[in-house]
Amino acid sequence: MANAYEQQVLAEALRFQKSMTRKSSIIQRSSKKLQNKVNDKIPDKVHQAVTESIKRMIELSLTSSQYIHPVEISQSNNLQDRELLIKKRLKQYKRTAMLEGAGTGAGGILLGMADFPMLLSIKMKFLFDVGQLYGFDVRKHEERVYLLHVFLLAFSSDQKRKEVLHTVLNWDNNEEQWMKQVDWKTLQQEYRDTIDLAKMLQLIPGFGAVVGAWANGRFLDQLGETAMNIYRLRMLS
Repeated sequence: MANAYEQQVLAEALRFQKSMTRKSSIIQRSSKKLQNKVNDKIPDKVHQAVTESIKRMIELSLTSSQYIHPVEISQSNNLQDRELLIKKRLKQYKRTAMLEGAGTGAGGILLGMADFPMLLSIKMKFLFDVGQLYGFDVRKHEERVYLLHVFLLAFSSDQKRKEVLHTVLNWDNNEEQWMKQVDWKTLQQEYRDTIDLAKMLQLIPGFGAVVGAWANGRFLDQLGETAMNIYRLRMLS
């Protein structure tokens, strides 16, 4: 039987699940139109750098141990203890991401371009830590693919979000998903569409420092909320 804490966080996770099926707000849809106009004016080399960074991140996530750093946690730890550690880890990664965003944002377009791979690395390291803290073996291929789906869920459009949500909610009952080749092209396009506007503003010298710190912090919060609620649903429902 679930304890009081598990009942509380499951209720939060179910509300989160419902929110994932709602249509984006008018403000978000309007910003998407603006984003498309901004993207048309961005140099091709910037778009290429982003695409290559995401592709490399996916390949490394599936084939290397670069993102796996053993975390200290006892199997006897209950869910509340595990989530306290996750929230502490989120604060650490968020602080790092904000400092990195401010530093690269202050340097204009060249350093701003360097922010993409660095921020991706921070996000993936955080996700791998989350998987381990919840008690899953992230050395396994299927768990790595699962983490990539969590990542995609956090940064995807309305239409794609519903599809990915269905996949992760039925993950342990659908082994075919584990064997599928990761569609890195779709992943990078969805990710770029989600973050492009904020990150392109970061390329503006001076102003970019403020945007970089704020955007990176918000993206880590978004990833943290998604990862925690999806793992809650996986473990409790």
